[in-house]
Amino acid sequence: MKLVRFMQDGTIQCGVLEGERIEKIEGDLLGERRRTGEWVERSAVTLLAPVTPPNLIAIGLNYGKHAAESEMKLPERPLIFLKATTALSRDGADILLPKLAPDAVDYEAELCVVIGKTAKDIEPEEADAYILGYTCGNDVSARDCQLHLDGQWARGKSFDTFAPLGPHLETEFDPTHARVRSRLNGEVMQDSDLSDLIFPVRELISYLSKNMTLLPGTVIMTGTPGGVGFARDPAVYLREGDVIEVEIEGLGVLRNTVRKA
Repeated sequence: MKLVRFMQDGTIQCGVLEGERIEKIEGDLLGERRRTGEWVERSAVTLLAPVTPPNLIAIGLNYGKHAAESEMKLPERPLIFLKATTALSRDGADILLPKLAPDAVDYEAELCVVIGKTAKDIEPEEADAYILGYTCGNDVSARDCQLHLDGQWARGKSFDTFAPLGPHLETEFDPTHARVRSRLNGEVMQDSDLSDLIFPVRELISYLSKNMTLLPGTVIMTGTPGGVGFARDPAVYLREGDVIEVEIEGLGVLRNTVRKA
């Protein structure tokens, strides 16, 4: 099932996406919901990020090739960092090059998992019961801030618009195997498979739940494959007018245009 949040006539609503039509839902994606039988054309509304997360948790160096191109050792346990929830954005919205750091903004295609109910101290085999669904994400990163200026990652990962999610939330998805790609102006930059994850989705959820309570709506960005811009020779960074796409097999395409703030 493809779940969406959308804006219609100034009101945020939820629905089920089927083809190019949306059936409106009564209730909330994180709680009880009922299909209404009332339909609207997708083209007549604006899709929003599938959820508004209480926390936006990200995992670094979770693909072997990305760790290698970053010249870092494979992690012994998941490398956790946080993105500000104010970085949240949606499919079709602009990624803004921040005035303080416009020159080294990078893309990262990621599978994102949305938690559906409170999870604490759970085991990997229990994880599926706590997952609401999956969506595409782009862990946009200002590499100069992240890697050279700050000594930690919070600012470089958290500028406004640096966490686009979408276009919808898929409740029926196998996170063990699917192709993950990014395209910059139509050129493939990243191309991998979820089977290459160092720490698979269910292990990540279990590990995180033993360190912090995972609240309903929490988004987990599970890491990016090799092929990011800063590791290329020469480096490739996002510039005004670029179109960056994240495509995950079975989850659709997240597409954003780059603009100056």
